[in-house]
Amino acid sequence: MTVDDYLARFDGEVRTRLDTMRDIVRAAAPDAVEGMAYGMPAYKLDGKPLVYFAGYAGHVGFYATPNGHEAFAEEFARYKQGKGSVQFPHREPLPTDLVRRVVEFRVRAVRG
Repeated sequence: MTVDDYLARFDGEVRTRLDTMRDIVRAAAPDAVEGMAYGMPAYKLDGKPLVYFAGYAGHVGFYATPNGHEAFAEEFARYKQGKGSVQFPHREPLPTDLVRRVVEFRVRAVRG
């Protein structure tokens, strides 16, 4: 399955939100390689995991491990979280600036 195949499974607002996530990652990390991992869109930079995201009925899941969640813990605190994940609910605007800043942080972390 490709990322395009994955995204094609969604429509309406969820698809729009996922497309926005993809656009943010591509803009903030133009050298990242897009693929699929763990059944979701995944991005690697210099062969190392960068970020992942996934669509669900009630939210977009965002995965910026290992250090992305630690670095943005205060800003992520308002969202439901799991181990290494944060959930952006569909009932709220997608925090595009926050996602961009996390991706930029991860790029710096990977490239050291």
